Amino acid sequence: MRRDLAKSAAPAVQPVPLLGAAAHDRAPYAEALQRHARMIEVRAAVPGHVADAARGVHDLLGGALALDIPPLTDGIDADPHAGVTPLDEARALAADAWGARTTWFLTNGASQGNLTVCLALRSRCAGVDTGHVVTVRSMHSSVTDGMALAGLSPHSVMPHVDALRGIAHSITPAELDEALRQSPEALAAWVVSPTYFGAVADIAGLAQVAHEHGLPLIVDEAWGAHFGFHPSLPVNALRQGADLVVSSTHKLGGSLGQSAMLHLGHGPWADELAGGIERALRTTSSTSESSLLIAGLDLARRDLVTRQDAIGHSIDTLDRVRAILRHDSRYTIPTDELLDPVLGEPSIAAVDPMRLVVDTRGTGLSGHEVRHRLFHDHGIQVEMSTDAVIVALIGAGSRLDAEALIAGFDAMPHGEQHPPTIHALPEPGPRTMDLREATMAATEIVDAADAVGRISADSLAAYPPGVPNVLPGEVVTDSAVAFLQASAQAPHGYVRGALDPDVTRLRVVR
Repeated sequence: MRRDLAKSAAPAVQPVPLLGAAAHDRAPYAEALQRHARMIEVRAAVPGHVADAARGVHDLLGGALALDIPPLTDGIDADPHAGVTPLDEARALAADAWGARTTWFLTNGASQGNLTVCLALRSRCAGVDTGHVVTVRSMHSSVTDGMALAGLSPHSVMPHVDALRGIAHSITPAELDEALRQSPEALAAWVVSPTYFGAVADIAGLAQVAHEHGLPLIVDEAWGAHFGFHPSLPVNALRQGADLVVSSTHKLGGSLGQSAMLHLGHGPWADELAGGIERALRTTSSTSESSLLIAGLDLARRDLVTRQDAIGHSIDTLDRVRAILRHDSRYTIPTDELLDPVLGEPSIAAVDPMRLVVDTRGTGLSGHEVRHRLFHDHGIQVEMSTDAVIVALIGAGSRLDAEALIAGFDAMPHGEQHPPTIHALPEPGPRTMDLREATMAATEIVDAADAVGRISADSLAAYPPGVPNVLPGEVVTDSAVAFLQASAQAPHGYVRGALDPDVTRLRVVR
């Protein structure tokens, strides 16, 4: 691929939002939806749940169903005079809020965004059978699926991993630069930031490297939809030079589950990528997108921009919990170490304060056991756990009962630290078949021992840390099988994509 684009440094950080907070006091789509519901006296149209108020869905959701309307409704997302619709206004406000040139609303989660981006990148292949994309190995499974559908092939870079705690981090700009030098035909670079644990990559540096190679930078910012909306939060990826950003807005941004956004930046690839995204969305979007999910995205944008005090309160609450736990000998806060000038993690540039990561080994219990006790003994649900840590979080602007959470931690025992058995991540086997070809190939299921030396048809990832150990098209190695089985047999171990809990059988290309 020609490298005919000039070096493009990351832009200076811009204020949020450019239109000013007053422009964001409205939620045009959600407000139009409410007006529409008040206007309609007789509904003789889909969805079918409007026909019988005694149905269970009415009992569950009540008045919300009046807002569940079909697409192409006048005054909502269609205009008989071809004017600007409330949906158009809502998307424009979202683009302004996140610093995008264009923003699309997604009703099938960030996974839809990843699939869409993969299909859009296919148009950059210029007649080549398989397009290569440099990715971080810890990419979401939907990226693998999207690449298989689009006929793309990943050149994976292993992220930095804290094996003791089961935490995957990111990659450095220097590592991305080396990977791009090894893959001169790459179409794009694709990274994950922040991680599940709140570690934020050096997006400005990564963007500069990608642009120096004449490539757009795509960022899976699923866990960072709230970034940039308070001075104590990291700057979002778009404002640091990213070209496409997938944002799982429901995670910490305040919208409803399964709603997300896809943001296009202002870089030199914007025109080309916009056309590809529009075409791909016709493939990945439902023709009956949920008005409730779209309204939730509109309202979440409004609240993120206009409720900075509430976001600050959320951050202060978690800071208070962290401060108390730092003085408890049973607990440590792993994210404290990430930015240490001596001991810090080189792939990390910032930490998300909305994530509370706690090392629980001083209780004598694993993170999984502490998570179990918090839920069953105290009614406290946290996000996730590994052998060594738990992760709790709240959405930006949400409230947390800090006293109840602290009391739950205080009820845990004191015990000797029992470090988990550490199994070094195996090196991936060589790729001998194209990702799409292996995914679509005829397959057979064999005993794990017999799978060694064969080509995998599945993606397998041991949790923690959740970095894929085998991808479709790669040769299954004996070290990978041993690692997967050891991980599966560990207390609370889990292998995503496995055919059975103990990983005794694998699916391989016939």
